[in-house]
Amino acid sequence: MTVAIESPTEIERSPNPVDLHVGARIRMRRKILGVSQEKLAESLGLTFQQVQKYERGANRVSASKLYEIARSLQAPGAYFFEGLADPSEPGDGEVRNDLQVHEFLMTPEGLELAGLFPKLTKAPVRRRLLDLVRSMADEEL
Repeated sequence: MTVAIESPTEIERSPNPVDLHVGARIRMRRKILGVSQEKLAESLGLTFQQVQKYERGANRVSASKLYEIARSLQAPGAYFFEGLADPSEPGDGEVRNDLQVHEFLMTPEGLELAGLFPKLTKAPVRRRLLDLVRSMADEEL
C-alpha cells in the first residue's frame, strides 16, 4: 500500500477550513436572500469572480470586506462564523466537520434544505425529518 504525501506547496494551496466555512456561509446567506453573485459583487465594488472565490474558500475574506459583506447581506458578522469550534475552548481548535458542511452547502439541494430546515419550528417535526434522512442515508450505505 502506497501512501501519497502532500508536498508543502500542495498543503499551502488547499483552502483553510475556516475560509471554506465563511465562504459557505456567505453563499448560503446570499442564496437565502435571493441575491446573485453579480449583485453582491456590485454592492461591494468587486467582480462576481471574486465573490465566487470567496464562496469557494479559494480566497480569504479580509475583516473589512467581511464587514461590508455582512452589511450588504443584512447579517451580523458573527453569522459567518456560526458552527465553528470556539477557539477559546480547550482542545485542538479544529473546525467541526467543516469540509462536509461546505460540500453540503455547495449543492443546490443542501443549500435549500439548510434554508428551509430552520423554518420548521416544531421539534417533533424536525426530529421526524432527521429520522427520515438518517434512514434514507442508511439505505444508501
